[in-house]
Amino acid sequence: MAVGKGTFPALPAIDGVRLGTAMAGINKPGRRDLVVIEIAPGATVAGTFTRNAFCAAPVHVAKRHLALETPRYLLVNTGNANAGTGELGMRDAEASCAELGRLAEVAGTAVLPFSTGVIGEPLPMQRLLAGLPAALDSLAADGWAAAAEGILTTDTRPKGATASVEIGGETVTISGISKGSGMIRPNMATMLGFVATDASIAQADLESWLREGVARSFNCITVDSDTSTNDACMLIATGRGPAVSVEDDVARFRAVLDGVLVELAQAIIRDGEGATKFVTLEVSQARSRQEALDVAFTVAHSPLVKTALYASDANWGRILAAVGRAPVADFDVDRVVIDLGEVRLVEHGGRAASYTEEAGSAVMAGEEIAIRIRLGRGEADATVWTSDLSHEYVSINADYRS
Repeated sequence: MAVGKGTFPALPAIDGVRLGTAMAGINKPGRRDLVVIEIAPGATVAGTFTRNAFCAAPVHVAKRHLALETPRYLLVNTGNANAGTGELGMRDAEASCAELGRLAEVAGTAVLPFSTGVIGEPLPMQRLLAGLPAALDSLAADGWAAAAEGILTTDTRPKGATASVEIGGETVTISGISKGSGMIRPNMATMLGFVATDASIAQADLESWLREGVARSFNCITVDSDTSTNDACMLIATGRGPAVSVEDDVARFRAVLDGVLVELAQAIIRDGEGATKFVTLEVSQARSRQEALDVAFTVAHSPLVKTALYASDANWGRILAAVGRAPVADFDVDRVVIDLGEVRLVEHGGRAASYTEEAGSAVMAGEEIAIRIRLGRGEADATVWTSDLSHEYVSINADYRS
């Protein structure tokens, strides 16, 4: 169950990046569950990671290795999160990096590990390590589609995005893949995201652009308000193309990069567990961006709003109530305006005089719904994307380990 067709795009090769996959039997027999991403020397690499206090062992190791040197390989396994596994998990994450480093003839610290799947179970190290040679043997510049499949868990389809921009008379490409379907309320990144460009970008700029881009994309999505222990998003600039440093070039590159990040983030919502609706929440006229986000997420996390969306029930009072309980000081409800699509729901502290149940129901019946909230308090705004809450979501998570 997902919203829209979700066709995987043709991702062009990025000079300086190769991807390989293997069926290691970590997740389920007969499916890709091990991915290796090779990064050529001379690249710059930035990352953002979950702020969950119980962050997984691979998150700890990846952050430590990234601080030591520019990575040459990213190692991703699905089916097992290696989270809540204590010292054993740390040793397993380090051992995975060491073995891939040995096989690829680089230092173990030049490998960053990433895991996703069930929390609290030790990694099946024998199977993971045994799958590494096959993943290395399959490394290819056109391996994006296979890698996108290899990082999935409860996702129903692979997710990718690509775009190009002209820099200094040359074409620069930005491509990426992401995974995520449940346990989605990222607190810095998505469940897992890997984006690469052939541009040449200074390390400090790369880190800043990723951090700010994530704030406007992956940090603005929610399926179920749960932040994963394993969230990570990586941005690779291989340096094989022109440098992005001139002010006009920077602005155009960042706009395209942000577009790719937003597309990958939205793909997660469209494939949210049990999702039948893709919902855009636009909050404007707030005193600060944080205030706008607080209102948007309060509505997006309301089980009553989300179940009404699933039922295509124009129960607009649930939206009004959620807005009213958002953590906003000195709320003047008479200034608040709420629209459902192009239908005015609320103004002057109550139901809009022009509102009809038929008009509201017609909007709610669609797969894609926009809820616009104007607070009448300032000039700040924010947009959040979410999904509905269906019977299927409950079934997926009730049966997750069965």
